[in-house]
Formats: sequence, C-alpha cells, structure tokens
Amino acid sequence: MPITFKQHTLSNGLTVLAESDPDAHTSAVGFYVKTGARDETAPLMGVSHFLEHMMFKGTARRSAEDVNREFDELGADYNAFTSHEQTVYYAHVLPEYLPRAIDLLGDMLRPALRTDDFDMEKNVILEEIGMYDDRPEWRLQDTLLESYFGEHPLGYRVLGTNDTITALTADQMRTYFEHRYGPDNIVVALAGKLDWDATLADLETLCGQWKPTGADRPPSDVSVQTHEQNLTDERVNRHYLATLLPAPSAQDELRYAARVLGDLIGDDDGSRLYWALIEPGLADEASFSFMPMDHAGAYMAFLTCDPAKAKPVAETLLAELAKVKDTLQQGEITRAVNKLATSVTLRGERPAGRMHRLGGEWLYRKRFIPLEDDLARLQAVTLDEVVAVLEAFPLEPRTTLRLGPAS
Repeated sequence: MPITFKQHTLSNGLTVLAESDPDAHTSAVGFYVKTGARDETAPLMGVSHFLEHMMFKGTARRSAEDVNREFDELGADYNAFTSHEQTVYYAHVLPEYLPRAIDLLGDMLRPALRTDDFDMEKNVILEEIGMYDDRPEWRLQDTLLESYFGEHPLGYRVLGTNDTITALTADQMRTYFEHRYGPDNIVVALAGKLDWDATLADLETLCGQWKPTGADRPPSDVSVQTHEQNLTDERVNRHYLATLLPAPSAQDELRYAARVLGDLIGDDDGSRLYWALIEPGLADEASFSFMPMDHAGAYMAFLTCDPAKAKPVAETLLAELAKVKDTLQQGEITRAVNKLATSVTLRGERPAGRMHRLGGEWLYRKRFIPLEDDLARLQAVTLDEVVAVLEAFPLEPRTTLRLGPAS
C-alpha cells in the first residue's frame, strides 16, 4: 500500500503530521520545537540546550528514573538535540509501542523543572562546555559563528558560556519554557506504521489542554562580518582553518543547487577539495558544506593540516573557490546530484528518516513536499542553476579563522 500524508492542527495550534506506511515494520515520532539559540537573549545564552536536558529529569507523572526505564522497556531508539533553530525529542519503536512512546514524549514536554534538578544539571552543562572547549574544532567553530554573525543570535553558542550558564536561574528557565514551548510553536511528526485516528485521539488527550503562547520568530536582518583572525593555543599540534561565507536560506529555491555545489566542492570523498588537498597529502581534513537556516544561509569550509603546510593549504582552498564558476562541468554536477539523491533515498527508507525530514520541512517551510518530488527537484539541478547560485552568492565575502600551535 502507498505511503499517505496526514495533517491536522489541534484547536490550541499544535500541528500533527504523519507519513503513514502500513507496510512499515517500525514507527517513529518526534516533537519539534521551533526554538534554539537564535531565540534566546544574550544573558540567557544556552537556556534552550539546558532545557533539553531538563526534559529528561521527570514530570508530574514520572521521575527521571521512570523516563529512562520506560524508554528501555520500549526498546526505543531515542534521543534529543538542540541547535540554533530547533529542539527535537524523538523515538523510533516497534508499532505496538508507538502509543506509549507518544505518551512518554508528550509528558516529558511538560517537565517538572524542579530547582534541585536544575542546580544539579547545571554542573553537567558546565562540564559539557569544558569538554567542548577541549576540542579545537568546536572552539574554532563557535568563535567563527560569533565573528561572522556579529550581534545576531545566530552567532550565539548553543551550549552557552560558563558565565551565562552559571548566572542562569531556574525561574528564568521556567519563563523561557512557558513562552517557547507553547503548542502553537511545536510540530509533532510521525512516520511508519500507525493508526492515524487513534494517534490524533491520544495527542488530543495528552496535549489538547496545553495553552498557546504566541511564540514566534520574526525575520531579522543578518548582517555578516568580514575579517580574518589568527588564534594560537599551546595545547594543539595541528593547524585548523575555518571559513564562513553567504549562501541561500532554507526557504530559497536555490537551496537545491547550493547543496549540490557544496557537495562537489567539499564532500568527504571525490570532491574538488578532496582531490586538491586530501589526495596529495596536504590536509588531514577538508570539507565545504551548505548550511541552510531560517531566512539565512552560509557555506562553511573546514580544514586541518600540519602547521608547516598551513600556507599552501590556505592558498589551495582560495584557488579552488576562485575557479569554481569558470570550470564547472555538467559531469561533476551529475555525480554530486546522484550521490545526494542516494543519501536522501536511503534516509527515506527508514521511518525515523522520514519523520526528521517531515518535521524539519514543516518548521522551515510549513508545507509538505513528498520525498519523490524532493528527489525530482534535486535531480533536476542543472549547470545553469549552480552558476546562478554562484552569481547570487559568489563565495565571498568571507570570515576566516585560523587556530594553530603557539609557535
């Protein structure tokens, strides 16, 4: 039987979406909250991620131990994550356990937010910040985003900083939660084998009394900064280089061609940077990726190498970017399209992959695009369209940061 799309909005604004597949052997459900680092204020930086942790600390009906035990009892593949633009809680289970997974996740989204749990978890968050500070690539990326986006909250650190997390209070978190976690700011996405009518009834009972809050994300101008900066750290022994430059947004029709361009320039295997930097042994890592965001977008280049090779690596990167437009060939575009189409198709073969695609698509564009249509649009990308991306976003201006040994 064919996969069918279902959609319904509860009276309080909670949007429920599903790709129902009677022939699937598993079911997936995710609660997608349109909130992240870009929705915070500078003093509250990191509250979205901290709140994600608190969702697992128990509710009025469940203790933290109950939450973990029930996920284990369901045999669920479950997790949560926070980005600059969304916070997601999800589970992938056998179909007979889907109602229980929905009840568990929905209950979690109305957490107890006890002060004792908050105080204890704050230490965990501070340890996590310290762990990421020990990783040069993450420190470089955080600093790069801050430098590139300037005062815009897209430059905020998802984990926050030692200062903001230390100063954060439980009452501030509760206030943030009460506003950002309204049902009118949440999408529930499901995929796989499911009973649509029964699922809607369960969600109505579980979430129907949640009060809408009017949370939104007004479009804000992104004014990117352009500069270069050299950083040193006596703890590192490799050279790191990261660059950000403008690209189409998640809503821009050019996003398909932009994704193809990013792949042919800097995919892990067979891209231009692979042949120019990895294959000759100049760099340990060389990537160039497309980052579509809500009404904003960027490309990120990231390279690591021996410090002695820092100059030729940087020169090679700039040379490759400079010649892309004049040397594009349909053959490499076709190869990139086929690789991306394979990746999209493989992801779509699992209910969890379809769930994530469905939830993310709705948060950014509030519409459903069948996987087949999405693939067809990707496979229709032409040489002229990729050139159009380069004309609209000519791989500059750039913000570049370098991190290397103190010597």
